[in-house]
Order: sequence, then structure tokens, then C-alpha cells
Amino acid sequence: MQSILILLSQIISLYVWILIASAVLSWLVAFNVVNTQNRFVYAIGDFLYKITEPVLRPIRKVLPDLGGIDLSPIVLILGLFFIRNLLFEMLM
Repeated sequence: MQSILILLSQIISLYVWILIASAVLSWLVAFNVVNTQNRFVYAIGDFLYKITEPVLRPIRKVLPDLGGIDLSPIVLILGLFFIRNLLFEMLM
């Protein structure tokens, strides 16, 4: 049981880093630091979009529209940290 909880904690940590990478890449694209015409950048962006969008979409429906600011990754990261802390409490 302890091994499963540790594995779930590691998966949550990995997903948090994927969310951060997706947010950073979206800002880099928005400020024209990287170009999505580059096949490598496009492939990474497409992968990150496919991994994060199904989880972020329901959160975006609930959150109010703040113009160009998307708070859904922050809400999801906070939720994942909360879940991970619950897992650590179950380990103790």
C-alpha cells in the first residue's frame, strides 16, 4: 500500500511539472520568444496541450473570465498539492 501511495505522489509531482512547462511554453509563444512553426516546439506544445487540456477545461468552465489571464493551472496545481499532502498524511 505504501508503494502505491508513493507512486501516486510521484505521478502527481510529474504532472505538476508538466503543467508548469505548459504554462511557460504558452507564455514563450505569446511573447514570440519561441515560434510554433518550428516542428520541435510544435511537437512539444501539442504533447503538453493533449496532456493538460482535458484536466484544465472543466476548471476553466467554472472560473470567471479574467481577460488574458488563465488561472486554471494555478487552481489545478493547488488542488494537486492538496491531494499529494493527503497522500503523505495517509503514509504517516
